[in-house]
Amino acid sequence: MKDDQTGQTKHATPMLDELEGGKWPSFVTGLKRLRDEGTESNQAIMNDLLGQLEHSYEEKLGFWKGGAISVMGYGGGVIPRFSEVAAKYPASKEFHTLRVMPPAGFHYSTDLLRQMADIWEKHGSGLIAFHGQSGDIMFQGCSSEAVQPAFDELNELGFDLGGAGPALRTAMSCVGHARCEQSCFDEVRAHRTMINAFLDEMHRPSLPYKFKFKFSGCGNDCVNAIHRADFAVIGTWRDDIKIDQEKVKEHVAKVGRKYTIDTVVSMCPTRAISLNDDDTLEIDNQSCVRCMHCINVMTKALSPGDDKGVSILIGGKRSLKVGDLMGTMIVPFMKLESDEDFERLEEFGETVIEFFADNALEHERIGETIDRIGLPAFIEAVGIEPDPNMVNHPRTSSYVRTDDFDEEAEKWFARKAAEAQISAE
Repeated sequence: MKDDQTGQTKHATPMLDELEGGKWPSFVTGLKRLRDEGTESNQAIMNDLLGQLEHSYEEKLGFWKGGAISVMGYGGGVIPRFSEVAAKYPASKEFHTLRVMPPAGFHYSTDLLRQMADIWEKHGSGLIAFHGQSGDIMFQGCSSEAVQPAFDELNELGFDLGGAGPALRTAMSCVGHARCEQSCFDEVRAHRTMINAFLDEMHRPSLPYKFKFKFSGCGNDCVNAIHRADFAVIGTWRDDIKIDQEKVKEHVAKVGRKYTIDTVVSMCPTRAISLNDDDTLEIDNQSCVRCMHCINVMTKALSPGDDKGVSILIGGKRSLKVGDLMGTMIVPFMKLESDEDFERLEEFGETVIEFFADNALEHERIGETIDRIGLPAFIEAVGIEPDPNMVNHPRTSSYVRTDDFDEEAEKWFARKAAEAQISAE
């Protein structure tokens, strides 16, 4: 079918057309829009891309192969894609993706977004994804010769390539304290501190496999750090939840006691909340696990405590050698306010990355390394004291041998005394 305006012959896509028939928006519609309304170059690329995608659906095979391509001075950041059916679809024979680091907290101006779109329409297909699973801005679809000039123009805007391959990957942070009242630390500063410190690990892949930092301002974990990051920094607090009892009464009066009990009291995972006869709340803060549910439901009445900081969890990931893993609690609480606090966070990040680089097997995430060698070996290697919060599941049997308990207790007291003396000096 030939387009009257562009003169190009459009590939028939009956199978892709079926994907536009559902009630949800389809990516196919977006690809067709670029084919029909983009620049002349965009239209040709997207037309052949749609043709190859239809061909893949027909043959039930993918026809992309990888390779090696990057920009001057970098070892990663570009995902190469070369077509195995280039003769049939020449305009999309090369469809490389530039992974570009977004601003911390995903803060953009509309003018900046327009400049990005203009650059990619000029050098690539016009297809941009905000954001990939690692947080990158995905500039999808350009030729080998266009990779360098596209990066140069994006770099002039102040943007840099993210990670690809066995490297530190692009970090993510939630919008945090810029717009969210639940924020417990400066997510943007933490994000930039860690990325700036380890930028070489991102641009010059040298790790056993990928490693990700993610930063969430509270337990709601809006960037999925706990189950998607090797090093998850989650905002928390260690004093009591703040309660405005008048707002609690207003909430109960508005929605009713039964609804409050059903949606707040009964939903507490540790049963730490009770509703009194006078419509005030009591919270057993020692049992609270900072899950954020009660605060999310009663935002005006409840809020995080004042003694805020972060928890650090290590080892979250999707399936690889071992199935899905959520991060293991390694640092239950760390203050993150002063320059010294951020330096301590950076030092701990360096310790963990060095441990990963020295001990992980090839194509192994750090969560799998910990699973292989055991948590005690890991926390000893990174210099962390054991803590009950690290226990994923209590012992099924309550029987514990106590043969050496007295000896071990003396060692513990001696170590603590030495630490106190050093601190005092």
